[in-house]
Amino acid sequence: MPLISTGEIAHGARADATGVGAFNVVQIEHAQAIASGAEAAGLPVILQISENTARYHGGLEPIGLASLAVARTARVPVAVHLDHAESAELVREAVRLGFTSVMFDASVLPYADNVEATREITAYCHSHGVWVEAELGEIGGKDGAHAPGVRTDPDEARAFVEATGVDALAVAVGSSHAMLTRDAVLDFALISRLRDAVGVPLVLHGSSGVGDTGLAAAVGAGMTKVNISTHLNKLFTRAVRAHLDAHAEVADPRAYLGPARDAVAAEVARLLAVLARPGR
Repeated sequence: MPLISTGEIAHGARADATGVGAFNVVQIEHAQAIASGAEAAGLPVILQISENTARYHGGLEPIGLASLAVARTARVPVAVHLDHAESAELVREAVRLGFTSVMFDASVLPYADNVEATREITAYCHSHGVWVEAELGEIGGKDGAHAPGVRTDPDEARAFVEATGVDALAVAVGSSHAMLTRDAVLDFALISRLRDAVGVPLVLHGSSGVGDTGLAAAVGAGMTKVNISTHLNKLFTRAVRAHLDAHAEVADPRAYLGPARDAVAAEVARLLAVLARPGR
């Protein structure tokens, strides 16, 4: 199947009042598992690669090209997205490699500086046909630097989108990155106000900390793109531990990475179904 853009997936979901899952790739098994889960569900999906993951692999190209290859061979629409990039150079590399979208994160900057930096990145990406997500109102838990109590103001969100021309907006509504429990309390009324205030898809970061009911309610309130990473990493690691506990003599990593990949694929399929049928 030809590579699809994140924008096509997100705008289709927004028009249908459904959500789309965006799952983080750490290594190639994650990309394969996410695509396999999407195929099982018969639904589109977004593969995300963060700046931290690119750094882990010594650069974006190895894991980026592998993820693009997985996306191109999938039997359902799969997009490849750069997640939480603070480096403009990394954004340019993602565009060069063929990513269909980027998330440029200048949220740690003062508002005016965030607007200026994001506007420049957006102009560059749009000149290459690449969709841009940005962040306003810091999401909690990112490297311990953001306060979980921060919330995005709808009026500021409207002004930010108009000033920068971004295609999607990550907003702070109560979730927090890297949560190990699924008990975050979201502000659904705020999500609805933000949906009404801006004309672009909203993005929920830190969704690993949100339970199924909360995810469905967030989509019902107006959230479109839902980012999940830590939750899948927990399942991946649990499956590896279980296999090694039962087979202490195993040396071939395929013996334990395979079951981990299968566990993630099954959960991706389940979560995509939750997001695609909010309230049904």
